[in-house]
Amino acid sequence: MTALTLSTAGAATLRADAVVVGIAKGTGPKAGPVVAPGAEAVDKAFGGKLAGVLETLGASGAEGEVTKLPSPSGLKAPVVLAVGLGTAPEKDEAFAAEVLRSAAGAAARALTGTKKAAFALPVEAAEDVAAIAEGALLGAYAFTAYQDGGKGAKAPLAEIALIGAKPRDKAHKAAAERAITLAEEINRARDLVNTPPNDLYPESFAAVATAAAKEHGVKVQVLDEKALTKGGYGGILGVGTGSANGPRLVRIAYTHPAAAKSLAFVGKGITYDSGGISLKPAGHNETMKCDMAGAAAVFAAVVSAARLGLKVNVTGWLALAENMPSGTATRPGDVLRMYSGKTVEVLNTDAEGRLVLADALAKASEENPDAIVDVATLTGAMMMALGSRTFGVMANDDAFRTAVHETAEEAGEPSWPMPLPADLRKGMDSPTADIANMGERMGGGLVAGLFLKEFVGEGITWAHLDIAGPAYNEGAPFGYTPKGGTGSAVRTLVRLAERTADGELG
Repeated sequence: MTALTLSTAGAATLRADAVVVGIAKGTGPKAGPVVAPGAEAVDKAFGGKLAGVLETLGASGAEGEVTKLPSPSGLKAPVVLAVGLGTAPEKDEAFAAEVLRSAAGAAARALTGTKKAAFALPVEAAEDVAAIAEGALLGAYAFTAYQDGGKGAKAPLAEIALIGAKPRDKAHKAAAERAITLAEEINRARDLVNTPPNDLYPESFAAVATAAAKEHGVKVQVLDEKALTKGGYGGILGVGTGSANGPRLVRIAYTHPAAAKSLAFVGKGITYDSGGISLKPAGHNETMKCDMAGAAAVFAAVVSAARLGLKVNVTGWLALAENMPSGTATRPGDVLRMYSGKTVEVLNTDAEGRLVLADALAKASEENPDAIVDVATLTGAMMMALGSRTFGVMANDDAFRTAVHETAEEAGEPSWPMPLPADLRKGMDSPTADIANMGERMGGGLVAGLFLKEFVGEGITWAHLDIAGPAYNEGAPFGYTPKGGTGSAVRTLVRLAERTADGELG
């Protein structure tokens, strides 16, 4: 992964292949771009005319805009990269963390193939160090495991020197170290999401989790088909029964001796979703390797909590299965007896994520955590409602839903609180079983949330994150977000664990 250091050198004197500066939109009808704090030395090398030169080249300071130009004499770096920060903040106000995070990511992406870059973006506090470091490290990501690195291939930016931060300042140093840990685990989650399903299936995913758990002193337990059958996990088994690759339930647990609270994170881990007997049509199954993104996020979050030494107990449940059609696959009309003892009539085998999550939620509830949060690429309906960059938040407690939403926003992940209307529950009534896995078509994302709520233990606070939109970016990269797996929800889960450890929640 890309290396990151805090540098005491100046932007003009540090030896690097490029120096990154920020520019903002000036205020007023005729105002052009303005040089952002941190770039003073670079502006001086341009004779105080850097903003004018950039405007001549067409730069406006818009967020994410990238402009490269050769350095004048007086700078050690041969290239200056100016990245837009959007409208300049009011006097005595700072740039928002997400603005800096996104700008740093855009700059890092634009410097693919570069060995070392100095980032001279605005730094006033440790929060700025964290945002710039996170954005740059996440932007310098590439999934190249299946490419030969032949002629024309470019590696991600190799080294980042963060100028303006103070290496001896405890807060700045801690912010940088946290950013490195977080970026490494988010990128691990991205790698898992991007791995093709012929190589990532329940057993191999469980092996990755086991190896990482041992490396970081985290306890891990893997239930295979035999153990799942003995334990009565009808939901996970029902989804995985059509595949030659058997399902798994992985428990990965981090504990801290001084912890006062415990959290359970539950992740949907469908390593490939064909839809099963209710087969997806062509055009809807090509990216279904990403249907395990919830489990990847949970896995990454638990490992992050362990590496950061958070004073909270965090248990992750990875409900892993491959949903395939075959002579042994679950059929529409079949009834499954779930781990909780409830029976579910399967009306659509492509509504499989809620089945594996139901078993994992019921099992997680037995440990009576202070709160459970599940994460899943669950419904296309949520994408229809919120688009491809925002995930939905549902909960059985309004205050907790608000806390999770606010935590996500603080972490830089767009989210939106969604209701769980009681009237939609009737649509899942079944004449054969306790509940059906489908209900009304309208409000399908909310119906899925209501289904999951049925399997949460009595009196346990619970939230559901439907990350179907932001988990996998099928469009062009933007900011620090690459094409493909994004690592959605990892930052939210980690921040939630931090807030719980600090006594802010529960």
